[in-house]
Amino acid sequence: MTVPALNGLQTILESFEADNETKGARNVLEWAYSHFESDKIVYASSFGAEAIVLIDLIHQVKPDAHIVFLDTGLHFPETYEVINQIEARFPTLQIERKLPALTLDEQAAQHGTALWKREPNSCCNIRKVIPLRETLSTKEAWISGLRREQSPTRAATEFLNEDGKFNNIKICPLIHWTWDEVWNYIREKDLPYNALHDHGYPSIGCFPCTQAVGADGDSRAGRWTGTGKTECGLHTR
Repeated sequence: MTVPALNGLQTILESFEADNETKGARNVLEWAYSHFESDKIVYASSFGAEAIVLIDLIHQVKPDAHIVFLDTGLHFPETYEVINQIEARFPTLQIERKLPALTLDEQAAQHGTALWKREPNSCCNIRKVIPLRETLSTKEAWISGLRREQSPTRAATEFLNEDGKFNNIKICPLIHWTWDEVWNYIREKDLPYNALHDHGYPSIGCFPCTQAVGADGDSRAGRWTGTGKTECGLHTR
């Protein structure tokens, strides 16, 4: 499967206005859900702060949109709790909890216990990358909550990106949003969010690999602390 062709990509990008109320996010989503058939596009959600904003915007555009959560079996209880709250708030959304092929016990039997400590890239590949690849195998596009402000590796992200890793189009509606703008939106809309955000966790992944950060820490500082790893592999080649 090859990356779906987007004829006139630059023209499409120029049509998105980044200086409106949602900094182009609503425009991008309206384009995405009109351009791709409903069974050919999915939002891969972490249910972090950016995800809550995107879910609310997506619901405005496509109330029955397909959302997938990569359920590694290692998430914080607070993460599962906010998913339950979102399901109650937006009952028409089609939220899928995608499990890896291996249970944690099966992974330990095949690769040894606590693989995330010894080989975090392998653990992420088994529990996140492969499940997302399976999900995207029938899709032409997927939506992500990446923001340019998050890290140097995300600074060049566009609204639409040819994703050679998963052979489709990666759509990033929130690229121009700041962290403060994300939280202003959540508060203005009174949206549920992961309670760990109130305790020094700007970015929340699996509990063995996520720590709280200091007031001056960047949004990815608490992920895989001390390993040099900053990405789970979903957004890298």
